[in-house]
Amino acid sequence: MSEKISNYRGSTVTAKLVAEEINRRWGAEEAKAYDPYRNCLTFKQWSELNYKVKKGERSIRSVTFVNELDESGNKLRSYPKTVHLFYRTQVVPAFNS
Repeated sequence: MSEKISNYRGSTVTAKLVAEEINRRWGAEEAKAYDPYRNCLTFKQWSELNYKVKKGERSIRSVTFVNELDESGNKLRSYPKTVHLFYRTQVVPAFNS
């Protein structure tokens, strides 16, 4: 997969925190392989790629900020939203029968 497939917006703080959690759970080699644009996605994003989360897996919690805009496109406010991510080791191909 070479194209960007996640909604990640480039926050280095977010990437660092997720990489630390991957390192804690699966080790330094997996943390080095972490790519926030391609291999740590939401449940919905993995499903759209025809993958399913393995039974019993727990998400990696992250935070993103949502901007609320008015009709003219001006920012009214920004608020945090929790995002549940699953790393590549937590998913398997979903086979449709």
